[in-house]
Amino acid sequence: MAYWLLVLGGALSFVGMLFHGLVGGKIYSTNISESDLEPLGKTLSHFSWQFHSIHLFVCAVTLVYIAYNPEHAIVAYPLIGINALGALLFFGLGLADRELMKMPGAILMGGVAALAWFGIQ
Repeated sequence: MAYWLLVLGGALSFVGMLFHGLVGGKIYSTNISESDLEPLGKTLSHFSWQFHSIHLFVCAVTLVYIAYNPEHAIVAYPLIGINALGALLFFGLGLADRELMKMPGAILMGGVAALAWFGIQ
């Protein structure tokens, strides 16, 4: 059971990375490029967006690795922490701006954290 929870968490993170990096990245890039932000602000904004895609990829690879090598389960704790805190931050910011709650970030990060947590228990 733990194996499948970790693999499912890795798959969720990987699908999230694809959607966030490719589909969301194209939408985000168009919106930011057309904004009146200064060039440095646009560059930093693009970096921040794609950095989260990298985070999701690292989570995916790590969770699948742990599924096949359960003796390294301790490695999951930082991933659980960053995903749980990211979900809480997303939810907290969403309370101030309801538009943010239309995005799946809190569910994605919370789901990855929960699957990882239950997968290593």
